Amino acid sequence: MPRTRTVERSRLVPHTIDGTTHLVLDRYEEKVPLPPRDWDRLVLTGVTAAAAVIGVASIIWSTASIGSLLDLVVPLTAAAYAAALVFDLVWLSCMALEWLARYDQERAVLPRRAGYVALGIAMGAVGAHGWIAGEFAIGCVAAAVSGLAKVMWSVVLRHHAKPLDSHTQQWVDAERAKAGGRLAMVSVRRELTRAEEAVAAERAALSGASGPSPDADPDRPEARVENPDDEETPATTGPMTIADAVRTAVSSGITDPDAVLRYVRKVADANAKESSVERYLRTVRRPA
Repeated sequence: MPRTRTVERSRLVPHTIDGTTHLVLDRYEEKVPLPPRDWDRLVLTGVTAAAAVIGVASIIWSTASIGSLLDLVVPLTAAAYAAALVFDLVWLSCMALEWLARYDQERAVLPRRAGYVALGIAMGAVGAHGWIAGEFAIGCVAAAVSGLAKVMWSVVLRHHAKPLDSHTQQWVDAERAKAGGRLAMVSVRRELTRAEEAVAAERAALSGASGPSPDADPDRPEARVENPDDEETPATTGPMTIADAVRTAVSSGITDPDAVLRYVRKVADANAKESSVERYLRTVRRPA
């Protein structure tokens, strides 16, 4: 008989009281068959857990051995064992980077090679401790602990690795390059913005120190081209009322209501209302 498990489900059912029917929630239990046990996944999980335990044991063993070696020349024992911890952590970190690159064999090459180099240094340090202690054979056996841990993790990672075919790998590389370009442009734009702000601040400081810049000279032809309204503004001869200012502007060829309003506020009343200027403007334009 296949194995089953009980699952609680719910459904809406009609329920009537005094002739009024409502849909209510009805909870019930149902037995569903269990899928067959995935022994492959269980074995792989167990092997990965065993590799993790072996890695921790290797760190402890190497740290104790190399720390004892460094303690011979380092006055502070804690510093010696802290430095000894680095030896195994380096190659284990390289293994972690190799795991992250398990879908890209080309990127996994560098951390794999760096891990082997770090492992060789760690094993050499452990063996040197045994040789200095007069037990070279024991030192070699002790160094083999880190080597076995590395071999175990290499086998596990190789089993987890899922290499991509050539076309899929090229597609992934293109997408990664596109995303990397967008990410790089964020930093580049931030750098350009800082540079432009620095240039603007420098120009403002120099302009304030040396007086008005040539760009601000209204007599220059470039300034007149950029501000055509200034050429149309008639010269003021003295205090004006709003009506006089409107008549002067119209007689000078200024017909745009906004330009007339700006002229009135410039020569007559800085607080002139737009409605008042429009009223005088209609009066001036009205045929006699």
